[in-house]
Amino acid sequence: MNKMTRETTQRARSLRTIVAPLIAMTLVMAACGSDDAAEPAAEPAAEAPAAAAEPTGEPLKVMTVTTLNAAGPTYQNIANTAIAYQDYINARGGIAGRQLEVTVCDEQFDPAIATTCAREAVEEDMVSIVGSFTYFAESIVPVIAESSITWFGACCPITPSELSSPYSFNIGNQPMYAVGMVERAVSDGCKSINAIIIDGAQVFIPPMENAIKALGMSFGNVIILPPTAQDYSSEVAQATTNADCVVAVISETPFITWNTAWAQSGTDAQQYGPQGNLNSVSAAGAEEATDGNIIAGMYPDISTEPFAEYRVALDESGLDTTALDYNSLGGLGTWAAFVGFTQIAETINGEITAESFYQAADTTSNLDLNGMVPVLDFTQDWTDGLEGYNRLFNRSVVFSELDNGKVVPLTSEFKDVSNLATGTAD
Repeated sequence: MNKMTRETTQRARSLRTIVAPLIAMTLVMAACGSDDAAEPAAEPAAEAPAAAAEPTGEPLKVMTVTTLNAAGPTYQNIANTAIAYQDYINARGGIAGRQLEVTVCDEQFDPAIATTCAREAVEEDMVSIVGSFTYFAESIVPVIAESSITWFGACCPITPSELSSPYSFNIGNQPMYAVGMVERAVSDGCKSINAIIIDGAQVFIPPMENAIKALGMSFGNVIILPPTAQDYSSEVAQATTNADCVVAVISETPFITWNTAWAQSGTDAQQYGPQGNLNSVSAAGAEEATDGNIIAGMYPDISTEPFAEYRVALDESGLDTTALDYNSLGGLGTWAAFVGFTQIAETINGEITAESFYQAADTTSNLDLNGMVPVLDFTQDWTDGLEGYNRLFNRSVVFSELDNGKVVPLTSEFKDVSNLATGTAD
């Protein structure tokens, strides 16, 4: 590993509070949680699991890969969550009585450095790479798979290897939440629906069009939105013309500009957007205009019971939870990934290695994360689904809404949108 990357990794191992500037550039990046200020996490549960015996033996070494130092978007919330989980679980006896040791590898938004992270995982005998997000997983997954190291629990798989490699075990479900937006708009009684897709997220269009066709409708217009603009007034006017509802696949930073124009337009159209993007940050200053807007996501809100321990861990970590967005795909997804890793690792009889963990994950048919996601079956590929998405095990969505600019849970049960994504009505 080059000197800069190794130094960054060492810093991340003992990471506590780092606030870095961020301008989100793409949908997935912002949904994973930007470094923009966000609403505070809910208060932790009154009681947390009690401390257990000190972990013993050799530590279980895992890695989390993300972007920390780059000119563009960074994901400090992913790194912080990984370290918070490490400290939380070690204070409660570790995993199978062993200490968890997390290395956060900063790929610096560089595919060559991402490959270096993969090689370090191999050289350091990592058990798995857990809860990561990077645009360069294609530089990682094939490298680690040669040593049976799994790519485990990704919130936002976007590359071919993530979505097809037998060593990839995704917990997130991109682009299913966009399908969920369409389903919800139709079920809410929308009669004329336009779609707004930020440029670079066109991969979302086919499953969205499959869904609306299966529901007996079609989009009045599909508008490709430039990712950066001073004003979106003309696009808002286009989106709301002859439409009572708009489904918007927009990242957080452009959503700020979009919602400003949305409020200025005076439209009474209903808006649907993605978790982590249509949120309290992007709604600030447009609270009245966005009131009642629907949010489709992969995970329940951070304030709900499934994430009670996450709230405790964040509180114990001393992190400033108002500085970064932890109620996002990156924050929630990383926590869910580590919980899943722990559950599977503790089923292993004998040594916990990359190979034994892969075998255990590959035979896990009932991974129950207590409501963070539906119960997952890693033994069944999605062979009759979207082509190239066979390792998408979670294909359900959950909904929240904006209430005077604050995100509040709307539904507690997951909606499976597998059939809609392929163009078949339920």
